Amino acid sequence: MAKCAAKPVFPIGALAKESAVNIETVRCYEKIGLMPKPARSRGGYRLYDAGHLKRLTFIRRGRELGFSLDELRNLLRLVDGHSYTCAEVRALTLHHVAGIRRKIADLGRLKRVMTTISSQCSGREIPDYPVIDALFQTGPVSNGPRGAAGRNLCR
Repeated sequence: MAKCAAKPVFPIGALAKESAVNIETVRCYEKIGLMPKPARSRGGYRLYDAGHLKRLTFIRRGRELGFSLDELRNLLRLVDGHSYTCAEVRALTLHHVAGIRRKIADLGRLKRVMTTISSQCSGREIPDYPVIDALFQTGPVSNGPRGAAGRNLCR
């Protein structure tokens, strides 16, 4: 009689450690639908399998590469449906590259603004903090980077 290979089962802490993702982040990804709901033990504890680990690692790596949660959701939809084409993945990737280019431009503007502001610090012991004063000002700082408004907090 052939033995069935047992599926590895992870409690949430082990999954988080194995994937290098915070436990609260795992819960958040479940809540927003990036991670499928895991099975539960008789005691109600979440039990994850190797598929969960693979998916969570994919999401973490995507986040490290700067993909937004929505971009990852779209990539995962393609993967989940097993109907993705090279053209679809290419389109999503090119969209991401455009975002990278915008960020590079934003960082260049930020560098110029911060260099200008920091050059106004006299270095004297008298409190003279134009950098801090500039951060308290309202309105955009000469077309600087977009704010964190709308950014998803799940990491």
